[in-house]
Amino acid sequence: MTTKEYTNGDVTIIWQPEKCQHAAECVKNLPQVFHPKEKPWIQSQNASSAEIVETVGKCPSGALTIKSKS
Repeated sequence: MTTKEYTNGDVTIIWQPEKCQHAAECVKNLPQVFHPKEKPWIQSQNASSAEIVETVGKCPSGALTIKSKS
């Protein structure tokens, strides 16, 4: 399965495109980070880590997950 990672230096967003159901919860909840028509489509530097974690947690398909710095 393909995965892509986008980091802001604190948290890393992991995207699995095959799982994405295009519910657009990420775009609705954090449009300053998630830009589906742009490349890269995730611009994690545009929000706080807490906002990103909260929004990724709303992904209904599990296509977006978080990897925190350990």
